Amino acid sequence: MALRPLEPARLGDHLDRLYRAAWAMCGSREDAEDLVQDTYARVLARPRWLRGEDDLGYLLRVLRNTHVSRLRAAGRRPAGVPFSEEAPEPEDPRSAWRPDAQLDVDLLFSLIAQLSDPFRDALVAVDVCGLSYGEAGRALGVPEATITTRLHRARRQIAAGLQAGELPGSGEPRKGTGAPGVLQSKHL
Repeated sequence: MALRPLEPARLGDHLDRLYRAAWAMCGSREDAEDLVQDTYARVLARPRWLRGEDDLGYLLRVLRNTHVSRLRAAGRRPAGVPFSEEAPEPEDPRSAWRPDAQLDVDLLFSLIAQLSDPFRDALVAVDVCGLSYGEAGRALGVPEATITTRLHRARRQIAAGLQAGELPGSGEPRKGTGAPGVLQSKHL
């Protein structure tokens, strides 16, 4: 079977049938018009070569594929919800300044500095520098499982120090800390 070029001049002959098929797929006239337009834009974007004389069959396949692509794209987009006029402006919790939830950075870095060298190196490599466990293991010359163990132990020590609000071994709460388990900012 020989290949032949799809003739753009003959595409108008199939417009009505494509429109009816698109309307059946979409369920609305406006969406069907958009779908047919997108289909023709795809087909005319570059030369097409067909086997046989079935222009309509090819155009219907392109129409269906375009419809499926549009549905997939619409599924990935978040659905918008309009706000009522009385609703307060939404607050972004990531950017809202909450002094009661801020870490004492000095305490955090003091705790990291007090860790033993193997624990500190593993914690800095993974949590501060962003290396994967495997990359950290290769950089530090230890197996990946060792990195996992050291990270667990280092994080546990850091968490205990943050919860107590004190440096390890000092026995004294840091200035400005409240009850154990409450993190406070030094920027009150």
